[in-house]
Amino acid sequence: MFSNLFGKKRTAEQTMTAPEQSQVEIALQQIQDPYLKQDLMTAGVLKEIRTAGDKRLVVLEFPYPCAGKQDDIRQQVKAALGEDTEVEISTNIQPHAGQHQLPNMAQVKNIVAVASGKGGVGKSTTTVNLALAMAAEGAKVGIMDADIYGPSQGLMLGVEGKRPEPVGDKHMKPVVSHGIQSMSMSYLIDENTPMVWRGPMVAGALQQLMTQTLWEDLDYLFVDMPPGTGDVQLTLSQKVPVAGAVVVTTPQDIALLDAKKGVEMFRKVDIPVLGVVENMSTHICSNCGHIEHIFGEGGGERISEQYDTELLGNLPLSLSIRQQVDAGHPTVLSDPDSAEAELYRDIARKVGAVLAIRGKAAPVAFPNISVEED
Repeated sequence: MFSNLFGKKRTAEQTMTAPEQSQVEIALQQIQDPYLKQDLMTAGVLKEIRTAGDKRLVVLEFPYPCAGKQDDIRQQVKAALGEDTEVEISTNIQPHAGQHQLPNMAQVKNIVAVASGKGGVGKSTTTVNLALAMAAEGAKVGIMDADIYGPSQGLMLGVEGKRPEPVGDKHMKPVVSHGIQSMSMSYLIDENTPMVWRGPMVAGALQQLMTQTLWEDLDYLFVDMPPGTGDVQLTLSQKVPVAGAVVVTTPQDIALLDAKKGVEMFRKVDIPVLGVVENMSTHICSNCGHIEHIFGEGGGERISEQYDTELLGNLPLSLSIRQQVDAGHPTVLSDPDSAEAELYRDIARKVGAVLAIRGKAAPVAFPNISVEED
């Protein structure tokens, strides 16, 4: 019925009168978007209003993936304007301004680094679930595993040991799993082979993976970075047009100390920090349901306030999250209706909205670098 009214019988459609237009705009001003932090009119998501017979169509276009909230938005609009209103919702994700500098990344709109100051805080687990959550919200997503020494995304995506398909002499296609495009050093070497490389060789390997992988039609490419602020971080930060960074930490003081260094690094190279994810925030006893802050409390919030960024979410210390990524079926995929999966999807929507609010950033130079093995 909907397609008949608004697709096939275009001759019956009419532009709304000024009073009708005003009625819709006033109604949309009363509906707040919790991610853009504005009402729908101020946020500029209203694309079109038209009528066909006794039906009214309101077309909304959001600048971030929000599939999980579309039903709620429709209900709010219908409640404000009446059940004779149909609501059409789409997304239009804008690209980062610097992407055109990398020919093989012409089809990647935004590169998002996921980083931590120290290891063991669950950064890789957060990355894969965040990527799957963004895909569940309607985006086209990829993962670049930049942890050259300890790549883990192949295992988490269930494709460890798979080899990428070569394209010509210098390029390769990313490995696809669960609808996610990915590239990792683990796809190119045996899992038992240690990467006994000097820093410049690691940086060169990362650059090669980034520039020789033929990513296809991605809204977001998440880069799972190794812990710390060394060669890989500098290579990515200075040579690749990164749209923003997400910093993962745990609440304990030693992790927060290192997370601050990560935030400071991104600030020095002019990469916006989109927000902080506090992982292992609480532990819920599987027997009695008691909630305990094993690693401390409020650390992520303190960093967010100190650096004027957003606390994107608090994730629990959960046995199921660990078991699911080890099995190659992360939480968002294997248990999509769980509270943990909803937390990841909420974080994904926040990341997309923050990127949309920040808009296009200035291009980043990408010089050619030649690295030779000793």
